[in-house]
Amino acid sequence: MKRKTHNKANGRKESNSERRKSRSNPEQLQRRLPPRQLQQAILKIFSEQPRKRFNPRQILKKLHVANNKDSVQHALEQLVEQGKLQALEDFKFKLKRGSGVKARKKVYEGFVDVTRSGSAYIECEDLEDDVFVAQKNLGSALHGDRVEVAVWWPRGRKRPEGEVIKVLERATDRFVGTFYPRGEKALVVPTRDDVPFDIEVDLDDLKDAAEGEKVVVRITDWGSYRRPVKGKVTAVLGMEGNDLEMNTILINAGFDLSFPEEVLAEAGRLPAEISDEEISKRRDYRKVTTFTIDPADAKDFDDALSVKFLEDGSVEVGVHIADVTHYVRQGTALDKEAFKRSTSVYLVDRVIPMLPERLSNNLCSLRPHEDKLTFSAVFIIGPSGKLISEWFGKTVIHSNHRFSYEDAQDLIEAGEGEYFKELNYLNGLAKQIRKKRFDNGAIDFNVEEVRFRLDEDGVPVEAYVKDRKDAHMLIEEFMLLANRRVATYIHKRGKGREIPFVYRVHDYPNPEKVAELARFAQEMGYKMKINTPREIAASYNKLIEEAEKNPALKLLEPLAIRTMAKAEYSTNNIGHYGLAFDHYTHFTSPIRRYADVLVHRILFENLGSKTLRVDKESLEEQCKHISLQERKAMDAERKSIKYKQVEFIQKHIGEVFTGFISGIIDRGFFVELEGNKCEGMVPFDSLPEPFEVEEGRLKAIGLRSGRVLKMGDEVQVSIFNADLAKRQIDMRLEEDDYPEFQVFGRAVRKKKRGANSRRKQRR
Repeated sequence: MKRKTHNKANGRKESNSERRKSRSNPEQLQRRLPPRQLQQAILKIFSEQPRKRFNPRQILKKLHVANNKDSVQHALEQLVEQGKLQALEDFKFKLKRGSGVKARKKVYEGFVDVTRSGSAYIECEDLEDDVFVAQKNLGSALHGDRVEVAVWWPRGRKRPEGEVIKVLERATDRFVGTFYPRGEKALVVPTRDDVPFDIEVDLDDLKDAAEGEKVVVRITDWGSYRRPVKGKVTAVLGMEGNDLEMNTILINAGFDLSFPEEVLAEAGRLPAEISDEEISKRRDYRKVTTFTIDPADAKDFDDALSVKFLEDGSVEVGVHIADVTHYVRQGTALDKEAFKRSTSVYLVDRVIPMLPERLSNNLCSLRPHEDKLTFSAVFIIGPSGKLISEWFGKTVIHSNHRFSYEDAQDLIEAGEGEYFKELNYLNGLAKQIRKKRFDNGAIDFNVEEVRFRLDEDGVPVEAYVKDRKDAHMLIEEFMLLANRRVATYIHKRGKGREIPFVYRVHDYPNPEKVAELARFAQEMGYKMKINTPREIAASYNKLIEEAEKNPALKLLEPLAIRTMAKAEYSTNNIGHYGLAFDHYTHFTSPIRRYADVLVHRILFENLGSKTLRVDKESLEEQCKHISLQERKAMDAERKSIKYKQVEFIQKHIGEVFTGFISGIIDRGFFVELEGNKCEGMVPFDSLPEPFEVEEGRLKAIGLRSGRVLKMGDEVQVSIFNADLAKRQIDMRLEEDDYPEFQVFGRAVRKKKRGANSRRKQRR
């Protein structure tokens, strides 16, 4: 017997067959919802039952709308792409954590910083703490992307956690990968470890790539959970080699290897000669003693120093900076490309410049014995070292000599020679300025930098730590002086009404990170005072002094840097904590930093009686882009150093080195080698007993012997393997460091031999 249901329209009962028939006719149901309303209705169902999983048919039953199953399926896919739902393998969907209606008030914007474990931290401007995002909650977001993240604070934890719900801006749309033909399509498998997808390429877009070759592919469709990521091959890089690896690092970071034709053509049309008319508009310093001090292999000389001893005992010191804005006019193709790049990128064996070589190494470079156009900060210094007056403006100079840092240092140490008087005076003044800076609370982050000596093929034959001597610090102090005084000048000019400006800012360190560092330091025998920002700065400086006596403490220097906020560009001046400056900017390197180009333009328009204010909001957007590009460049530089370290250590497989435990994770502990700073990992499963890692990851304890391995311990390790593709070094703890190892190793081998013989008998 058929069951009857009530039909409100005509007051009679309706059979199941009639009901099925009416369902097949949309006109008899509720109205059809437009796409946006349909998505909202679906999201509401998931929000009301956040733990439930539904497929399209189940959703359709709950909605009672005239839309068909395909439109519901499409709406579900759109919600997945928006990061509000998650697609499951069984054709069902579930609400993404943090995507419900209640969580919308806790959505922030930030930049993705992926760690080597695959998880990430999102740096949000409106949050004091970085947001931890587990790998499974990153969605399609990649390192450097600007994203929306839903944030929550788990019970019992102070640090926020989150889930990426939308990618707002991609750090790059081009990747290097290995090419594989697959019938009517082809696949490119990205070389970046943090890219969790392969890229599908049409056969028409292959650029004659052969199987196994590395190619550059530009993403044309980021896909969805049902659609593959698609792209187009833009260049074929080849099979292997140093050039390939370094170019891969650059391309994966989002930097172009070459300039567009229109940019090169525009650079080619710039006049090489300086007209008399242009010189007449400037202060002429061509007869004042002037020189540059740069690395021996440098070609782009941004800055020069001039010294003129005055009759009253005071000294005129000029900091002369290449006048890039004379050649790079606002709105031109050159300017747009320079902004897009925002920075030169310095890898171990090459430089990718921000400006074409005709400008960076020729027209703008302050080469010796050539007239050059500059923008200068000129200071009159009294006999006691006190600043008497300052002047900023356009100039023309003629450098008398080009020093390398080594040449300048030799002259300072020799105590005699051409230009010794000028160099000696600048060195003495720099030391006075430096002392005053540290007395005011500046931090001396003298982080050791790794350098390489390369053979003719670019392969490292030596890795060493760069020396930092008086000649380096001399240049540093006068660049800091010019940067600080330019920022102070603009700040004072805008006291009545702010002049929007590009400041280089550095916030106070995160108190929780500082407390964690202090705990680390105490475990290693160094006590820090961290009650005030001034105390923190003093403790950091004291730590650097102590590290000279105890090399193990050097491991704390990079940890100390990580407690710091990252320095960045902003129109909102909060000062520079690390340098202890209230006002600071970047004025001294416009050949390699676009921030300095903006500073030159704004400064020039506000000299003398002139005042020009740019739009602060658009300037802030430029600051964000420049800061992001700077981070990408630094990341590329670090990767090139790591690659060269692994390449260097490949020649030393089996050799024993002294190192210090630099980090501990669940799988093992990291060791940084003395002298070359190569870092590798010793897996716990290579040791003769299991280890338990303490919660703070400061130490690991052997469960049988009680052996303690802690941060900063000096150990002997041998190089077991060096994987260039993964840029990883595998190490083994030497037996002398673990007396039980030999006995344990023999016991294990004996046990394995016995097990193998029993297997043979059974066979």
